[in-house]
Amino acid sequence: MKQDQENIFLRPQNSSGMSFFNTHLGEFAALATAFFWTITSISFESASKKVGSLSVNIIRLVIGFVFLSVFNLLRRGMILPTDASADNWIWLALSGLVGFVFGDLFLFKSFTIIGSRFSMLIMTLVPPMTTFFGWIILGEKLKLVQLFGMTLTFTGIAMAIFSRNGKGEKLSIKLAPKGILFAFGGAVGQALGMVLSKLGLRDYDPFAATQIRIIAGIAGFALLTTILSRWKQISIATKDRPGMSAITLGAFFGPFLGVSFSLIAVKYTEAGIAATIMALVPVIIIAPAVILYKQKVTIAEIIGAIISVGGVAVFFL
Repeated sequence: MKQDQENIFLRPQNSSGMSFFNTHLGEFAALATAFFWTITSISFESASKKVGSLSVNIIRLVIGFVFLSVFNLLRRGMILPTDASADNWIWLALSGLVGFVFGDLFLFKSFTIIGSRFSMLIMTLVPPMTTFFGWIILGEKLKLVQLFGMTLTFTGIAMAIFSRNGKGEKLSIKLAPKGILFAFGGAVGQALGMVLSKLGLRDYDPFAATQIRIIAGIAGFALLTTILSRWKQISIATKDRPGMSAITLGAFFGPFLGVSFSLIAVKYTEAGIAATIMALVPVIIIAPAVILYKQKVTIAEIIGAIISVGGVAVFFL
């Protein structure tokens, strides 16, 4: 099993470039996750406004599960994670319930109230929350230079997002309290879910582990949908072509690639470091905002992006 996991990436020992890559595998996986989640956040915001956040959540998990099942069948020869231990199932399922059902439900709901721009601003609370939960649950410790990198990245992210309010206004943003609470709940769920993932992952395959998390998430949302009597709404959502296209795109880069790479990240580096790099989404999203939505980028946003990238670079020292 351990050998199979190491074969996820080729690891030749005679190349300094590959050696550097192997040494910082967790950080690179976290950076890839940030790009995947940028695509996901744009897709799911659009879909949530079309068909509702609850419909988006359960449909995207089902689609993501199909992607993962086919991938694992081809890669591992198993369509389901039947080789996982009871310990893997318990902690990863708990992580799926906390991260997907609690965290993402709140986050997607905040998308419809205050938009992804402000929601992702509040989600920058994830790194310090993850560090706190990692210290409490995992007993993880961070070096001074890593703490500096986290602070630098966090500062750059906050600067870029706040500056997007733009037009010379002061940083006194007034948002719907309900939207703020939902986004804050999303941050708590993602941070705690990440730490629980690392606790349950151990030496198990990250992609199969994601299947377990998604199975728990689907079960949780199915129960919630039944309690709220929303199955008719979800049925209607599946017939909305633009909504389903956005959900499918988001599911591929979210529950499939994004979540799987996030587990690789927390497996090979500290949970707090992984969370900080993944929190670059609000900065990375500036480019598609300019290209797709023709939004103007201010000097403060550019400086914030540079600072954030500098913070990420510190992790490679």
